[in-house]
Amino acid sequence: MQQTWNPKSKSEPYAQSAVDLMKLAKVTVDEFFEIQVGGRDELVQKLADGLDSLFQDYISFVASCGSKQSYIPALPQLTRCNQDSMVLQLWKKAATPCKAGIDPGLLHAPCKAGIDRRSFHPVRMPGGAGDITNHPRPTASRGTQRLYVRLNTLHYLLGVLHSIDKSLSFFSRPGPSPSPRTPMLSRRRAAGPTHFDLARSTVHAAILHVAEVAANRLIFLDSSQSFYDSLYVGSVAEARIRPTLRILKQNLSLLVSVLTDRAQPLAVKEIMKASFEAFLMVLLAGGSGRAFARTDHDMIAEDIANLKRVFCTSGEGLLSEEVVQKEAAVSDGVVSLMCLPTEKLVEEFSIMACEASGLGRSMERVPMPPTTGRWHRSDPNTVLRVLCHRNDDVANRFLKRAFDLPKRR
Repeated sequence: MQQTWNPKSKSEPYAQSAVDLMKLAKVTVDEFFEIQVGGRDELVQKLADGLDSLFQDYISFVASCGSKQSYIPALPQLTRCNQDSMVLQLWKKAATPCKAGIDPGLLHAPCKAGIDRRSFHPVRMPGGAGDITNHPRPTASRGTQRLYVRLNTLHYLLGVLHSIDKSLSFFSRPGPSPSPRTPMLSRRRAAGPTHFDLARSTVHAAILHVAEVAANRLIFLDSSQSFYDSLYVGSVAEARIRPTLRILKQNLSLLVSVLTDRAQPLAVKEIMKASFEAFLMVLLAGGSGRAFARTDHDMIAEDIANLKRVFCTSGEGLLSEEVVQKEAAVSDGVVSLMCLPTEKLVEEFSIMACEASGLGRSMERVPMPPTTGRWHRSDPNTVLRVLCHRNDDVANRFLKRAFDLPKRR
């Protein structure tokens, strides 16, 4: 089966193949009950089982869109921050804004010696669409928008499935066979067995799967240039989250315009979860271009608060503040680690790592905790990564002594 995943029309934003399939199913059910036969209940069940199998196959086809994990960047090698030499620090202070050979659109950004140019390079849309800080546009690719059509299609299937199930439940009741043209209101009053349980559970699982894939594709692929690849690169003060949020708002507006009302809440929630995951990866697995000081905490806390606010106010209130705060709890916990003194981080990490490995609080030799990728305030690997990004002498000495971790290059 081939499907381009283009919407049938603006008023029917789902795949044509789904419309054809459900139309065929409706016609089959109506024509079946035009035939007066004995053993009706048994035949109804066989018809329902056949349709259920057909629906499951089609739902699996709609959900065959890859894995959300395929879009999440690989974790970089665990290393410790380099501290700038005194010569380099003096050079930075003495350096004047560098304009030679730079795109005119970047003249407002000073050229910092020793810092990756990406740390202050304004993110540009593919194809030279311009500086997103001035002219933000959605970054959702065609591939991501086609995933939105898959979501619309799955919700359409669920709605029509319910309608067909009502018809079958009504016709399977004892008594004379009613006409398929009996008013639907009368059919709804009839209580009877439900069908398509497997198809119904399959479609709910498929909706969640496609929403997760679409969210991770949007955040980690389509928006990588404005989010994971640029946020806090070089320095926190010069690479804040504001431009990222402008793009995110545009992407949410596009999503609301493409997705049907029933598909929007879950899709937005999954984008929120992917955004928090990307934010944590910036802090904990951001690679050699990022280092954090304790004094950066207030700016980072303000940025995560603004990220949460986007989801509380976007999409016409699709997510409540309670839902947003619940999903952000892990991120808030990790950010709270960043305001602790390095000595306190070392102490907490040592205790956590020893207890997690079964050594109790004996800290003669601190074990290396495994990387699970499930970040949390009380996870020793999470605390270790905060230490690895902490750019000071205390962190460097501890990491060198405990794990002989190399400095970043």
